[in-house]
Amino acid sequence: MHLTKREREIVALLRREPTIKPSAIAERIGSSTAAVNVHLSNLSRKGVVLGRGYLLSDAPGVVVVGGTNVDVKARSAAPATPGTSNPGSASMRPGGVGRNIAENLARLGTRTHLVSVVGRDPLGETVMSQTAAAGVRLEHVLRTDEPTGTYTAVLDSDGELVVAVSAMTATERLGPEHVSEARDLIAASGMVIADGNLRLDTLQHTLNLAAAAGARAVLEPVSVPKARALAPALAADRPLYAVTPNRAELGALTGLPTDTDSEVLQAAASLHDRGVELVWVRLGDRGSLLSGADAEPVTIPAIPTEVDDVTGAGDAALAAFCHALLAGEEPASAVRFGHAAAALTVASTDTVRTDLTERLVRSALPALT
Repeated sequence: MHLTKREREIVALLRREPTIKPSAIAERIGSSTAAVNVHLSNLSRKGVVLGRGYLLSDAPGVVVVGGTNVDVKARSAAPATPGTSNPGSASMRPGGVGRNIAENLARLGTRTHLVSVVGRDPLGETVMSQTAAAGVRLEHVLRTDEPTGTYTAVLDSDGELVVAVSAMTATERLGPEHVSEARDLIAASGMVIADGNLRLDTLQHTLNLAAAAGARAVLEPVSVPKARALAPALAADRPLYAVTPNRAELGALTGLPTDTDSEVLQAAASLHDRGVELVWVRLGDRGSLLSGADAEPVTIPAIPTEVDDVTGAGDAALAAFCHALLAGEEPASAVRFGHAAAALTVASTDTVRTDLTERLVRSALPALT
């Protein structure tokens, strides 16, 4: 991360006196209060200063680059009948893969910045306020005249997804130039997570910035069509720490069959050959397969739980996985932590559990295994 000489002077003062006022800083360094406020704002944007009291960050944070939208969920009261109206219930909440991952991370206690885009409309205002309240930093969320994206899901009476429609045109406004504005944050981060809602050029630029900064980059493919479109971003000359597809998305990323376990392993090996260190393949109720470039693959069983709503399970799992990795856990242990977070999430009606904490997830591990 690059800090100017003046910023380094201010950081040195803050380390000695965390509650010092901007006017006092200005007097000490021979500047104006207005200029100091600008420097403090830049230090906040770079992730060096956290909130009031000028708390300085020592732990590496995460930058999430991806989609933000509103989730509209309709659930049938009885097993859904195609082609007709089904009685049921509906709800509307903040969503989006990138945004959901960011909120889960923030609730787990990881310092998290979101790079995304929402509309200048009432839905956008609601998403921004509720996401900020969860602890996610939003300085790099772009506001656009496009309507805020929506994800409409129809769930069966057992909580399983019947069909979903994603309207994410606003995310198309997120280009490489906007991600570049978060370059300093990425340079200071311990991890960069990109979701498959990004344009190919935006994803490639994000991965390039992460590689240049030495930050671990994680790609969540999101869906089969998006995985297929983003496959060219996986290049052997640019290391990628982890890719987290399901079986079908793995096939779309590699162009290889993934119907059998041996085919899944072969497809994962092809991603290792293209510079991916970890391939974490979701296998539904069977759990998941973790394949490492320099380690034997391991299958990790799912944690049994009552399913109320499957929406958001993958986002919670990925966030918890990354949170545990940043805490220094081994990848297999981090996967188990992710499984616990997913089990807790599907057992609730929330896409992101508002009571999610690291303590809750860790307490769930022995209780649910």
